[in-house]
Amino acid sequence: MGFCSLFVLQLQKQPPLTSHGAAAAAAASPIGGYTASSDTFVSETSELWAGSIFKTLHPNVTLFNIKFCLKAYRKEDGTIHLFRPEENALRMRLGAERMCMPSPTVEQFVEAVKATVLANKRWVPPPGKGSLFIRPLLMGSGAVLGLAPAPEYTFLIYVSPVGNYFQEGVAPINLIVEHELHRATPGGTGGVKTIGNYAAVLKAQSAAKAKGYSDVLYLDCVHKKYLEEVSLCNIFVVKDNVISTPAIKGTILPGVTRKSIIDVARSEGFQVEERQVAVEDLLDADEVFCTGTAVVVSPVGSITYLGKRICYGDGFGVVSEKLYSVLTRLQMGLSEDKMDWTVELR
Repeated sequence: MGFCSLFVLQLQKQPPLTSHGAAAAAAASPIGGYTASSDTFVSETSELWAGSIFKTLHPNVTLFNIKFCLKAYRKEDGTIHLFRPEENALRMRLGAERMCMPSPTVEQFVEAVKATVLANKRWVPPPGKGSLFIRPLLMGSGAVLGLAPAPEYTFLIYVSPVGNYFQEGVAPINLIVEHELHRATPGGTGGVKTIGNYAAVLKAQSAAKAKGYSDVLYLDCVHKKYLEEVSLCNIFVVKDNVISTPAIKGTILPGVTRKSIIDVARSEGFQVEERQVAVEDLLDADEVFCTGTAVVVSPVGSITYLGKRICYGDGFGVVSEKLYSVLTRLQMGLSEDKMDWTVELR
C-alpha cells in the first residue's frame, strides 16, 4: 500500500452581493470572490483513501488544475527545513490568475505546507538520504456543465518520501530536438504549471522514448529555431564562462530551480544570459544541462537534431557539477544559506 498525506482546503464561489455586502466580504476574505467552505487535514493515509476524494467528484466537475512540487530536507542536527516555499506560492497565484482560479494566499500556502510536513516529519529521510517530496495541487472540483470557471475549487497537498535522484551515479540524458510538434504557443498557457502543458508533450515524448531517447527538446512554434524547454524541465547551454537559457516570455515554465540556478551561477562569477537561444548554439556548446525540482541539475549527454548527434560527455561538466554541488548543499543544510531561501520548521 502506498503512502500519501493530505491537506485539503475547499473554496466556494460567493453568491451575488450588494455593493455594501461585497465590500465587507472582500475585506473578510483574502480570496477574491470565493470563501473557504471547509478545510481538512489528514495525515498518513493510504492511496485508497486519497483516491476516494476523486471518486466522489460530481460527473460534471471541471478538472482544471495547477500543480507544483517542492521538497523538505532533514539537516544533520535533526531539524527540518523547506526550500523556497514562498516562490512556489507566488507561482501558484500567478498561474491561478491566468486559469481563472482562486488561489490560497502566500501565507495560507506556506502554512499549509508547514503543517503537512510537520505532521509527517517521521517520513522525512535522514540527512543525505533523500527528501520529502511535497505536491500542492489546486483543482476545480465544483460541478459545471458548460465551459466556465468552476463554482468550487479544492487546494490540497500530498507528500511522500523520495530517495536521492542519482543513487547509482550520474546518468546523463539523451535528447532529441522536436521541430514539428510544439508544447506551447505565444499567448497560451505554456508558462503555467497546468495539466494541459503535460498533455501536449506526450505524443512527441512517446515517439522519442521508443527510439531510445530520454526526452524531447522543443523549439519555439513561430521561427522553429529557438530553444524552449524539455518536456519536464528548463534547459541551459554553457560556452566558456557564459551560461545561456531561454528567456521567460509566456511559453516557458518559470521554474523555481531554474531561478535558483541562475542566482547561484551569478554568485559564483558566471555570466548568465536569459535570451533567445538558437538551436545552432548547441553545436559548439561546452555543456548542456537541465533543471527541475526532482533532479535539481541533470547533465545532457547528447542532443540529436535533424539526424545529427552532438555529444557532451558521460557525466557532469565542470560548470553543471559546480552548480549542482552548491545548490544541493544549500538545500540540504550543509552550507550557509546566504540567499535566505530555506525555512526551518519548528
